[in-house]
Amino acid sequence: MNLGEPPVLPVLRLPEPPQLPRPVLEVPRATLPSYKPLVVPPNDLRPPPGIKSSEPSDERSEPQPKKPPVTPPIPSTPPQVRYLDVPGTDLEVPLPSNEILVTAGTTATVSVLATLTATAVFKRTVQVLKPIIKKLLTRKSKNGETE
Repeated sequence: MNLGEPPVLPVLRLPEPPQLPRPVLEVPRATLPSYKPLVVPPNDLRPPPGIKSSEPSDERSEPQPKKPPVTPPIPSTPPQVRYLDVPGTDLEVPLPSNEILVTAGTTATVSVLATLTATAVFKRTVQVLKPIIKKLLTRKSKNGETE
């Protein structure tokens, strides 16, 4: 079986790419932030001993001894967190105080009750109003057709 000559496919000649020099990238440099330290003189600034001051000094103005700050007494309140040792292990489980547990339980109960009540009221309202709305819409559509 002779298939003949192979087909001649068109040839697309592309020009040579231009020769570009290799780019030279400089290493980036950063200027580091700096600051000039601020010198704050002490409150009781006096010249060193043996040096006379140009200002008249008040001999009576001795530096007052500083009193330590008064801290208020810590009220004796029951601890907010108690710890329970789990038997047979080295674990301590934190338990909140009774007041916190009662508050959390009350809040959860009230929110669940409110949600269930609102859901029941909404379902009942839809159940009652659905036939009324249907009747109104059918009357409206019948009146609209006759006009």
